[in-house]
Amino acid sequence: MSTRCFCRSLQKLFLRGQATRVARLCNSLVISDEKRQCTPVFLQSRNFTNESKGVNNFSQRSHSCGEFRPSHSGEEVKICGWVQYKRLMFLIVRDWSGTVQVLLPESMLGVLKDLPFESVVEITGTVHARKDGEINQEMQTGEIEIQAKSIKVLNFCQEKLPINLNVNADETNEMQRMKYRYLDLRSEQLQFNLRLRSVMVMKMREFLHSYGFVDVDTPTLFRRTPGGAREFLVPSNYPGRFYSLPQSPQQFKQLLMVGGMDRYFQIAKCYRDEGSKPDRQPEFTQVDIELSFTTQEDVRNLIENMILQSWPSFKEQITLPFPSMTYHEAMVQYGCDKPDTRYNMKLHTVDDLMLDCGIQKIEDNMKRAGAHCVALVVPQGSMFSRKEIENLHIDQKFIFVKIGKSGEFKANTNKFKSNTMQRLSSELKVQEGDLMIIVCGEGYVPYEVSGKIRTKAASLLEAKGVKFIPDNQFNFLWIVDFPLFLPAESGEGLESAHHPFTAPHPEDEKYLKTDPLEIRSQHYDLVLNGAEIGGGSIRIHDADTQRYVFENILQWSNFTCCRRMQDSYNI
Repeated sequence: MSTRCFCRSLQKLFLRGQATRVARLCNSLVISDEKRQCTPVFLQSRNFTNESKGVNNFSQRSHSCGEFRPSHSGEEVKICGWVQYKRLMFLIVRDWSGTVQVLLPESMLGVLKDLPFESVVEITGTVHARKDGEINQEMQTGEIEIQAKSIKVLNFCQEKLPINLNVNADETNEMQRMKYRYLDLRSEQLQFNLRLRSVMVMKMREFLHSYGFVDVDTPTLFRRTPGGAREFLVPSNYPGRFYSLPQSPQQFKQLLMVGGMDRYFQIAKCYRDEGSKPDRQPEFTQVDIELSFTTQEDVRNLIENMILQSWPSFKEQITLPFPSMTYHEAMVQYGCDKPDTRYNMKLHTVDDLMLDCGIQKIEDNMKRAGAHCVALVVPQGSMFSRKEIENLHIDQKFIFVKIGKSGEFKANTNKFKSNTMQRLSSELKVQEGDLMIIVCGEGYVPYEVSGKIRTKAASLLEAKGVKFIPDNQFNFLWIVDFPLFLPAESGEGLESAHHPFTAPHPEDEKYLKTDPLEIRSQHYDLVLNGAEIGGGSIRIHDADTQRYVFENILQWSNFTCCRRMQDSYNI
């Protein structure tokens, strides 16, 4: 199983600007009701006392900036960090753990005058408790200050930096942040992302080791794998010969299972020569897992417990087991196989209500086998302009009806019968200000179109100030029972929906020789808030079944099959 879990998700937070809002939510400061100490969330679980082991070992400093509390009063300390702010005789010095105020004596004010922000300093001094009227509730170290005895400028910074480190990331130019990443990394947000990722990866490793999994590094220079994503090629010293960077360690972990390794995992680097997408980049990290003698339920239970073990303590705790939904249910209710279930707005099949709708083209289409009409209600969607509604999906026309005051209807077509609109309104329980959208087509097409409209409509509501998607809510969901085969894109024969080694559902093996399109697979995906973060499958373990899939269903000849296997496994 390849579980692209949080390692990959957090790397996306680190690299891509779309995740700024999520990271900022996670990176919020929490003020304790008891001590009113404003502490970054990733530090709250740390015991920042003199007994903390290792935090400042092998370093010239004695303490980190963010760890000082009244209990440190009277101690002689040395800190190293960046100048975040200066005023009169005060300095605010910052490192990864937080900030602390430093009071400079008059003899050192000359240094302060010519010291640019973000310069690196080393300060020795004594910790003193602030007087009652001088306590800063907004600082985690606001109850103390350091009275400096010496200051050493380790490195001066230029007067003006290309990016502002003291504002939220979404208030600065994304390209500038990427260009000057070494500066951007100083920001609290990215410090948080990297440190949270480190903690979660370590907890995952500890969890998997505790259950007998072996961490195995696999090669990154390999032979190309037919099918799948386009691969990066690495030239060799031999003309015309190249290595390929693996899309995933798929072949290697199967060889480990055949070799009796039994339980394997790896924090693996994967490469795909594709343009960056909101949920994928050319290089990403995934938690790669494989185990023998198991079932789909066992694997899902393993992944759930691994996530529970590594889940951040400062977030709302998750409960097990995660809910599951079949592929068909997801498509019919949400229009996609990775639904965001934080908000309702489900799809409704309204075939019977559209048989006599007044629109001849729809009435004719509904007489065909496999045709469907799908309705979606967008709460408060009547605030959208006509252009905004049409832009919800520009590749296919659809009907929309605004629900006005006193329940009057305003449709985008005069042919739509009012009694049909009334029946739809009653069936879907629409309210004043809502927007009804109806999409018609064959198979899953109207559901897929409606699903895309659902996602865009939710984002548009949020952009208009309607609080529609809950903050800090994490909805995990397993999607199961995917189809094993699909009609080939070429129009002839069938192709594997996942990969040709995916095992059929035990209840559907009887359809292998009669109706392959009816077979469900043992492929499963893990979805979080509308994003696929993991996925895997149980493999075919029976040689006769695998041979039948290759030769009779996929129509691979013996030669083609052997060549593909040789290419895949480098044999």
